[in-house]
Amino acid sequence: MGAFAIAATTFVVLSLLQQLHAGHEEKVERDETVKGSDYCDLFHGSWVYDESYPLYESSNCPFIEKQFDCQMNGRPDKEYLKYRWQPTACNLPRFNGEDLLSRMSGKSIMFVGDSLSLNQWQSLTCMLHTAVPHAKYTIKTVEGLSTFKFSEYNTKVMFSRNAFLVDIVSMPIGRVLELDSIEGSKLWKGADVLIFNTWHWWLHTGRKQPWDFIEDGNHTQPDMDRLVAYEKALNTWAKWVDTNVDIPSKTSVFFQGVSPDHMNSNDWGEPNAKNCAGQTKPISGGNYPGGKHPAELVVEKVLRSMSKPVYLLNVTTLSQLRKDGHPSVFGHGGHRDMDCSHWCLPGVPDTWNELLYAALIQS
Repeated sequence: MGAFAIAATTFVVLSLLQQLHAGHEEKVERDETVKGSDYCDLFHGSWVYDESYPLYESSNCPFIEKQFDCQMNGRPDKEYLKYRWQPTACNLPRFNGEDLLSRMSGKSIMFVGDSLSLNQWQSLTCMLHTAVPHAKYTIKTVEGLSTFKFSEYNTKVMFSRNAFLVDIVSMPIGRVLELDSIEGSKLWKGADVLIFNTWHWWLHTGRKQPWDFIEDGNHTQPDMDRLVAYEKALNTWAKWVDTNVDIPSKTSVFFQGVSPDHMNSNDWGEPNAKNCAGQTKPISGGNYPGGKHPAELVVEKVLRSMSKPVYLLNVTTLSQLRKDGHPSVFGHGGHRDMDCSHWCLPGVPDTWNELLYAALIQS
């Protein structure tokens, strides 16, 4: 399996080195500098304060979901908007929305997953709209597939809502989560860039649990270890990708990584805080006190087993450090309940998309 498959450990920046070695004398911008290495792990670093951020204002993004618009919902602090992800050994390429749209002319980008994918899709559409504010666009949603199209570039940025990737079907016994069935994949074929995500709904119980039984092969049961079920579902997804997706000649495939929540402040060594409420600054440094996320370890295991190269956008650790980035009481459509799972926009998902852009221009 190629190095492209597990990008969490290595990110090749050969084109930047070629630029340096070719003898170009022009000044290399801050975000294009490589510090003495032919590769860089873009996912290892820390958050730094940067007055040039955020990349856009929510007030200039007329289609942003209310649940992500923390400033509009009354969040009083703004410092959380000013942090930029800084890799340890190099710098992220500067996001260039017009360049991305030109590269993707006549092509499509599709996010597939739950509301964290919605978070990232919304972020990217805002970033692109800010880059070309006068370009005409259309938005439409049909049966769970939302399509944002820039007609001038003939570029589509889509979101397919599918919280588990595998299927939930209605049967006489009730709603059944089928770990080895992936009929929803019919929507995904034909996209030029696919970014998958699933995790948060695997933990839901009670009224929020959207299934009554789990079907694992020939065995149907009321419940099972959720992390085990998650791995089985990801293996079904991985088999589908290996069998059905032409990588890399036709399609680039990414896995978004696991977006962490901050519901338990013990995880970052601040037990009196309880959760993300009132948090205004990231955790300093590059290490999260709570350690590796168990679901992320499963994702990495499954990706290693695949024959096709899937790029891991390993956003887990860098997002774990952003206990300040959630809506808390300033989300959920403005209702004042606690949201420590989704992210304010502008915010952390913008960095996920900066990393996605870096991967796309290097592929």
